Amino acid sequence: LVTLGHAGLFGIAAYTGARIMNAGHDHVAVAAGALAMTLAAAAIFGALALRGTGLGFVMITVALGQIAWGVAYRWISITNGDNGVSVKGRPSPFGLSLASPAGFYWATFVVFLIAVASMAIFVASPLGASVRGTRDQARRMNALGYHVWMIRFVAFLFSGFWSGVAGLLYLYYNQFVSPHALALTASAEALLMVISGGTATLLGPPVGAALVVIMKNVASAYIERWNFVLGAIFVAIVIFVPEGLVPGTARLGRWALAAMRPRGVATVAAPGEDGGR
Repeated sequence: LVTLGHAGLFGIAAYTGARIMNAGHDHVAVAAGALAMTLAAAAIFGALALRGTGLGFVMITVALGQIAWGVAYRWISITNGDNGVSVKGRPSPFGLSLASPAGFYWATFVVFLIAVASMAIFVASPLGASVRGTRDQARRMNALGYHVWMIRFVAFLFSGFWSGVAGLLYLYYNQFVSPHALALTASAEALLMVISGGTATLLGPPVGAALVVIMKNVASAYIERWNFVLGAIFVAIVIFVPEGLVPGTARLGRWALAAMRPRGVATVAAPGEDGGR
């Protein structure tokens, strides 16, 4: 399911968390409220977007994401418009302070590992197999009695949940959220991360995300036209490894190993070596 609306869910989690935090509630309430609101929004997004397929689905998610962005931009009494919403403080789970950059980094890394593990379990589960089936042979799955719409809806909710988790981490990291977090460019950037890394692997999206983040935060300090360089890299990926960096690198590695492996040499057995036959 290719979507361009998940920045809306990302921003909904961040804004909800910010409002709950500024109302004086603890971080457990912040996380619970933000994720509950994100799942509710994901259910609405999914129920509407899954009425279409293919390009229609993509365009509906674009529209829903833009609606969320417009609400964040115009509902000034809640979102403070362009000025955004600021928060103070970070949680201290299990007594570990996340106020320092190092502490927050390790907490984020733990969340990342949990996310990857949960996605691996999801993919390996019967539900994950059903999702792959609906992707490859939706009509056949329907004929076999599977509820294709519900399978896709659950997958959409699962991805929406992790968008909410990312939105919370974004809020805690920046201590601020604005309508820019819900912009279409944010969804497009996330989609480029997935496509460049590889859509059919668990490690592909993290590799693609690392590529984009390094270009934005490191290379941009030394290269004035870093956007041009990033675009050129994406074009090269599409041309030379259209399946993405991770599966493409694996394919090239297998090809290199096969090329280096010596070819078998045919031999003729001497008389008597085959048992005298």
